[in-house]
Amino acid sequence: MAERQFSPMLDELRQAFQDGRTESFAWRRAQLLALLRFLRERETDIAAAVYADLGKSGRETFLTETSFLAGEIRYALKHLKGWMQPSRRGVPLHYLFGHGAIRPEARGVVLIIGAWNYPIQLMLAPLVGALASGNCAVLKPSELAPHSSVLIAGCVGEYLDSRAIRVVEGGIAEAEALLAERFDFVFYTGNRNGGRQVLLAAASHIMPVALELGGKNPCIVEKDAVLKTAARRIVWAKFLNAGQTCIAPDYLLVHEDVEGTLLSLMQQAVLDFFGTDPRTSPDYSRIVNDYHFTRLERLLQDGTIVAGGQTHRASRYIAPTILRGVSAGSGIMESEIFGPLLPVLTYRELEEALTFIAERDDPLAIYLFSSSRATGKKVLRRTRSGSFCCNDLLFQSAIHTLPFGGTGKSGFGAYHGKAGFETFSLQRSVLFRSVYPDPVLRYPPYGRKKFGFLKRLVTLFG
Repeated sequence: MAERQFSPMLDELRQAFQDGRTESFAWRRAQLLALLRFLRERETDIAAAVYADLGKSGRETFLTETSFLAGEIRYALKHLKGWMQPSRRGVPLHYLFGHGAIRPEARGVVLIIGAWNYPIQLMLAPLVGALASGNCAVLKPSELAPHSSVLIAGCVGEYLDSRAIRVVEGGIAEAEALLAERFDFVFYTGNRNGGRQVLLAAASHIMPVALELGGKNPCIVEKDAVLKTAARRIVWAKFLNAGQTCIAPDYLLVHEDVEGTLLSLMQQAVLDFFGTDPRTSPDYSRIVNDYHFTRLERLLQDGTIVAGGQTHRASRYIAPTILRGVSAGSGIMESEIFGPLLPVLTYRELEEALTFIAERDDPLAIYLFSSSRATGKKVLRRTRSGSFCCNDLLFQSAIHTLPFGGTGKSGFGAYHGKAGFETFSLQRSVLFRSVYPDPVLRYPPYGRKKFGFLKRLVTLFG
């Protein structure tokens, strides 16, 4: 592969940016409307592509991909003009006459690397922020969702301004070649290993980055929880997209007094949602590839199966599976599962659960089911995570007014709503001053009397 193969493309994008092509409100609005039109006009094609990649039903694709994106775009369109306005800042008296402001400006040419598990949403949701902020962008869809990748490439060519937005398809080699180039910002969604590679590549160019990674998201179920609701919501959130969701609950910490009841209710919820044979359910997805199927199949040995456990390699099917009797040191607890396996651990006192969480890396999300507001406040105070949700799961990431992102090893940087606009913007400090008056007090020589007065002035009004 030729070195620096993407330099001509990036030169064209930089020229478009420097020419001011993406700067105006009209251009940004037109691109967002075109992206919305793509979602509406190509809804059937989107559903077919995601089904081909992940076996995901059209209904689930609408709920978790296209409807969220449409809402994100409409929210940006509603607020874009206000977001673009500079915000005035006051200046101290001794800097008069003048006024300060913070002006949001586009970063320039940005690289967005998408993930395969929600191949449309996780590619285009960052693009909404990039377009709203007035950037040129290069999109790199995941090669593990090839049908979605082809569709996204066609979207840019047919709907968006190809002088400012480009798509690069391919695998690791293409991603590495892109990261060898200099961008003004890199937005990456994926696993931690990929995040490390992005950071290493960015360091050579001193490029700013945002990393949306994963983690082992715990879900605490206290003994005062409404167990039937908890069971249904946990089963829905965990087995959505066959567990291939970065903010899915990765393991349960259940009070030992309610473990048996909760497991029975969860077994019933699996039956209600997917029937006696989830393999025939139109609403249950498949594992993305053979590598991940084999990895997940090995983890089935790390506990006692109380629901599911069936597999079918040819169709990459792994049943919704619940495991109990899981050891804290077992393989399934070492890293993010990212599949339809849910280990259940128990605790006697809440303090034990909080200590267990604190001893591990900061997750992307923490969930709690409890009827006590005091317990919710305690868990929130004693833990760290990118997000926290009490008595539900996943929906904290679907609200456009809430930033979405991680902390620690689960990533950094945020997007969704205004947070996406700000992530893809520079906050430029601006000061305009009058040339009059021009007091000699500011200039040397600074005699003792003059400096004493100047010191008092700065101390008083600084």
